[in-house]
Amino acid sequence: MAVKILDTCINCAACIDECPTEAIVDEDDNPTGEEIYYVYEDKCVECVGHFDTPACAEACPTEECIVWGEPKEGMTLHPDRGEAGSDVVED
Repeated sequence: MAVKILDTCINCAACIDECPTEAIVDEDDNPTGEEIYYVYEDKCVECVGHFDTPACAEACPTEECIVWGEPKEGMTLHPDRGEAGSDVVED
């Protein structure tokens, strides 16, 4: 799967600038219509091959805003990923 952005998103754009695969779109392009940023799971590679941890979550100033999504067969998965719904960056 990919990472998922929760409704605690403050639309600051820090994550968009860090995504190496341009998998994140702002609220204007969110296909769900929600007023938060959105991660396209078919583009997100959880930064495998790019960074040690997902760069979007490292850049995000809002705690527990970016979480692991449900893993799906055939998708790139980060080797240190947590359970679905858990915070990507744990203190």
